[in-house]
Amino acid sequence: SYIIRKADISDLDRLTEIYNQAIDAGYCTGDTKRFTREQRIPWFEQHKDNRYPIFVYEIEHEAIGYAYISAYRKGRDAFSKIGEISYYVDFHYHGFGIAKKLITHTIQAAKELGYANLLAILLGCNRESISLLKRYNFEEWGVLPGIARLGDKCHSHLYYGIKL
Repeated sequence: SYIIRKADISDLDRLTEIYNQAIDAGYCTGDTKRFTREQRIPWFEQHKDNRYPIFVYEIEHEAIGYAYISAYRKGRDAFSKIGEISYYVDFHYHGFGIAKKLITHTIQAAKELGYANLLAILLGCNRESISLLKRYNFEEWGVLPGIARLGDKCHSHLYYGIKL
């Protein structure tokens, strides 16, 4: 059995480890250099506000995935009802429906928090996430063609969105 709960600072080592797996994969994020726990503290601090929660998917007291809502264009009131969803799952647990449960949970939380729209901003080479987002009725709302350089290749930066 599993639980989805809000993250606390004791989760940061594990969340950093999972994010570093995504960096190492080379197609899941625009970050290209691994992070230390200390480097991730400012990111974690940005999510202490209840409006921008981090949710941890836990099995037997081990965090194996997480999702969170970030501000989109923070400080600009016209965008205050838009959140950005992100999610990461330990690569050893891919294919078990964990990302689906995290997305479902995060969409519901976004509705309860009063968001009108959710955006997912991702790389065009991340076909698995694109397929997953489409299952939840996210649609392609924008493309920044070929602007992300990973190694010797350029990839598009995609904006997928859903009205809540």
